[in-house]
Amino acid sequence: MDLLPIAIGFGLIVSLVLAETLGVAAAGMVVPGYVALALDRPKSLLVLVAAALISYGLMRLASAFMVVFGRRRTALALLIGYPVGALLSRWLLVESTPAEATIGYILPGLIAIWMDRQGLLSTLSALTICSVLVRLLLLLVFGQELVHKGYFG
Repeated sequence: MDLLPIAIGFGLIVSLVLAETLGVAAAGMVVPGYVALALDRPKSLLVLVAAALISYGLMRLASAFMVVFGRRRTALALLIGYPVGALLSRWLLVESTPAEATIGYILPGLIAIWMDRQGLLSTLSALTICSVLVRLLLLLVFGQELVHKGYFG
């Protein structure tokens, strides 16, 4: 069973509820689902957060030299985040499926966009809360048998 699409769906729901009730976004609506599946792989999480922080820093640095706002700022974050995520993942030998790797390369840019919009602490806090809630929902819906089959470490 491929849990990635299901986790992303749950992430969409949880992110939307959090955004509507508390007014903070969890680094984009697809990010918590991916992170929820990676909660048992600390190396993957560290690479993701490091790539997002590097992307955020590079985006801010680039903004000091050129006028970047709106769609261009979003495009810049994604264009920076993709190679940074890919390089860090390969350099630190993070194991993932092809689908997870492709999505994982996009996530640093998405997280960097929201760090820029609402702040570093708010974004990482909302992302952590949403990801844990998605993980709990997956366990509630699919039960303990997933733990024993190795889906959650």
